[in-house]
Amino acid sequence: MRQPVTSKIMMFAAAVVLLVVVVEIARSQTAKQTKATAKATSTCVQCHKTVTPQIVVDWSLSQHSKNEVDCSDCHGSEHKSASDVAKAKIPTPDTCATCHPTQVGQFKKGKHAHAWAAMKAMPTAHWQPMALTEGMKGCGGCHKIGLKSEADIREMKKAGDVGFGLASCDACHTRHLFSKEEARQPQACQTCHMGFDHPQWEMYSASKHGVRYLLKQNKTLPANAAAPKCQTCHMQNGNHEVRTAWGFLAVRLPLPEDKQWAEDRVTILQALGVLDPEGKPTARLDVVKAADVARLTQEDWQKERDKMLKTCTQCHSRTFAKGELEKGDRMIKEADHLLAEAIRIVAGLYRDGILKKPQSYAHAFPDLLTFHDAPTPIEQKLFVMFLEHRMRTFQGTFHANPDYALWYGWSEMVRDLSEIKAMAEDLRAKHR
Repeated sequence: MRQPVTSKIMMFAAAVVLLVVVVEIARSQTAKQTKATAKATSTCVQCHKTVTPQIVVDWSLSQHSKNEVDCSDCHGSEHKSASDVAKAKIPTPDTCATCHPTQVGQFKKGKHAHAWAAMKAMPTAHWQPMALTEGMKGCGGCHKIGLKSEADIREMKKAGDVGFGLASCDACHTRHLFSKEEARQPQACQTCHMGFDHPQWEMYSASKHGVRYLLKQNKTLPANAAAPKCQTCHMQNGNHEVRTAWGFLAVRLPLPEDKQWAEDRVTILQALGVLDPEGKPTARLDVVKAADVARLTQEDWQKERDKMLKTCTQCHSRTFAKGELEKGDRMIKEADHLLAEAIRIVAGLYRDGILKKPQSYAHAFPDLLTFHDAPTPIEQKLFVMFLEHRMRTFQGTFHANPDYALWYGWSEMVRDLSEIKAMAEDLRAKHR
């Protein structure tokens, strides 16, 4: 009986020895790979300490560095010297998705992902100097956060841009520190959400919400004091979709039950080019759908409104919060009425042959999306009324900034309408 037992013991011992050998081989290979990676990283770091020293400083302070995410993980390993810098890969969101699939997946479903396509879809965007769009010194400087197709990237490189600004994520998590803490601060939003057509930073930072948060940052208020930041309301639970009920342009479907507001919104949709002068959908409506700049069903709108209401009730009663949000809705209605009246005045000039249809226009009807390329002074005034003053009227209301809602918004719209009426009368008088 001892023979089988001895045999089993010998077999077990042999298996153990074999396992030890395999483990040691694996350890040896891993060690070699680690040394090779360390050597490659060391080479990158040593060179770039001289060439771009602050990039190295940022990376060395980053969580990437602590987690041994090195240069080649994002830029590949083909670039090895100053003579082959073109071989260094420029990261895209898919590069980041290797380690951050949830965040990138959320981002791709949100409005920021459509920013590049939305910019390119504007009818006269290609009239701007390349440096302002693809060169990212104008609209492209912020809209670069959007996803870009391979065709977009080839076009940028062909136009002379080497293809920077493809990662999207680094618009908020600035390279090469890629700090989560930085991206959680309201200042991370400031670079883009400010100025002419979307001064959310100016509105927020001067509102009681913003003032209290900035006082928390400078330690005047305790860290646990109630004070929302941009991310509190627009990135609930860290969700990277960043969506709002009304969208960027504050237009949506279905049309409201209020007859006057419904007529006003149709007029605005016509001037946006998503409906033709007869009220029929155009190809531009498909662009709006693809860019996700508006909620096109009641369910989509309500979903975003409910999310916001839930956030507001962390500090306010539901009754108060609901009432404040509805005030914003009502201000959109009031602003729409002023804008629609102005649009109808200009449309009347086209209808009566006083303004001639530009060759680039699909219809003899004002096109708000031509922006500063609008062909006549009265349409220039209409563009400013729409993109600067209407935006400030409703954005100022939602961001709890009375001065922007009134003096920079509503008051300016009233003055715009008065001037447009006078300009139209003058044009008609000269046409007689």
